[in-house]
Amino acid sequence: MTADAGIERAFREDAPRILGAVARTTGDLLLAEEAVQEAFARALAEAAAGRAPQNPAAWITTVARRVALDALRRERSARRVAPMLAAEADRAEQARVEDTERGVTPVFTGDERLELILLSAHPALTPDARVALALRFVCGVPTARIADAFLVPEATMAARITRAKKRIHDSGMRFSVADRAAVAQRMPDALTTIYLLYTTGYATTDDALRADAIALARDAHRSSASTESAGLLALLLLTEARSATWLTSDDEFAPLRDADRSLWDARRLAEGERLATQALAGDGRYALQAGIAGLHAIAPSWERTDWPAIVRLYDGLVRQWPSASARLGRIVALGHSPDAGPEVALAELSADASLFDGVLAAQAYAARAELLRLAGRSHASAEALELAIDASGDDRVRRSLQRLLAALE
Repeated sequence: MTADAGIERAFREDAPRILGAVARTTGDLLLAEEAVQEAFARALAEAAAGRAPQNPAAWITTVARRVALDALRRERSARRVAPMLAAEADRAEQARVEDTERGVTPVFTGDERLELILLSAHPALTPDARVALALRFVCGVPTARIADAFLVPEATMAARITRAKKRIHDSGMRFSVADRAAVAQRMPDALTTIYLLYTTGYATTDDALRADAIALARDAHRSSASTESAGLLALLLLTEARSATWLTSDDEFAPLRDADRSLWDARRLAEGERLATQALAGDGRYALQAGIAGLHAIAPSWERTDWPAIVRLYDGLVRQWPSASARLGRIVALGHSPDAGPEVALAELSADASLFDGVLAAQAYAARAELLRLAGRSHASAEALELAIDASGDDRVRRSLQRLLAALE
């Protein structure tokens, strides 16, 4: 591997971790980002001069911390902080020198991504800005994809993220994981970020994003040990356990009712079910979602799913989190429940017209099609599927819906 290639690999694979390590030192995301950019530039200059660092990620982290420290020293407001940071940098440098003298090559293993997510959850920012900032700089999600998730143009989202970084910097407020009250206050935003990271990986079938989200969920649960952190981890594990049956052999999304449950990951299911049981005591959003996923996981078949229990959990979820996706999920479950049935569910779906206007329009029309199929109204079901196909902007989703339409004909 060439020197430039090693630095490029560090940028591609380790940049969020490096940023997290520096931000942990500074407590300032904007300053940390500028320092990391400067450190990468210096690494390229060293490589061009024939002095390429043996471990680019470790070298860049050390240099970025020094750059950030120098910047803090130049700020009058940092006079009280600088001596502490200087002592920390000196200790790290001395340890590096001693390792070099012993012939030990430093290994970059730091992973402060959760801390960086918490840093991004600044109280001066709006909830959307906090999540967008964390998705971009901690999780590496492209700005365009974040913009799609928030239904705004890419340029608008880029401007929001820039303003958010500056506002954190200008506030002068520094975040430390040692402040347990601040961690507790910011953890709900961190859980939301991790959840959105996983759903992004789910929608795009990106294995790496989903693996990152699960690792972060584990970190969050170790840090807070709350029922909601347990619920989020349970939800992700139970969902991931079914990943082998998400797609058909034709690379189309497969309905859960057609899944070969013998292919599900038993280890993840067992861990997820255990965590979901613990989480339900808290009756929070992620706990309730995990409970729903758990009932699907333990059902021996689609037909033998405990739909009334799922409806009850959805009732609680809609009270806690009355989002469009929660309301739509409850309506679908109601249609399968023997206590209600498709006609009752169709009436509720028709009464919630906003579901057909937003980002879930394709799903809402697909849900109507499924309920009409259950009610024995095949022609109307086909019409609803055609509307779902027209409303979808995802090629894989459209092909999946077209397959369902073909099955009705």
